[in-house]
Amino acid sequence: MNQNETKLFQANQSGIGCFLTVLLIGLFFGSVGLGWLVNGFLILIAVIILVPSIAFLGLRWWLPRNLVEDQCPVCNYQFTGFNGTQCECPNCGEPIKVESGKFNRLTPPGIIDVQAVEVSPRQLED
Repeated sequence: MNQNETKLFQANQSGIGCFLTVLLIGLFFGSVGLGWLVNGFLILIAVIILVPSIAFLGLRWWLPRNLVEDQCPVCNYQFTGFNGTQCECPNCGEPIKVESGKFNRLTPPGIIDVQAVEVSPRQLED
């Protein structure tokens, strides 16, 4: 018996199986109807196009209303933060809360924030 004939026969069977699978899938879609497949594909394309466009426009609307650029109240370093969040100054590390478009220091309850005023020695002598 020739070994090449069986390999040739096996290769031909796999090709027939692939053809029969494609034929059965085609018959199934033909009997069910392809309208739902076409509609589903068109809806998928519409979602792929519309969702990023709407997200981009929404981000362009939201970002200017919530992005705050101000100076740190401690070291006067200018940086950017989101409105209504807590962050740290990148320069001095002071915890800061962003409220109504301004940076405010976060201080624990019971601490009084005092600003020091420099007084020259001549004023003290007089």
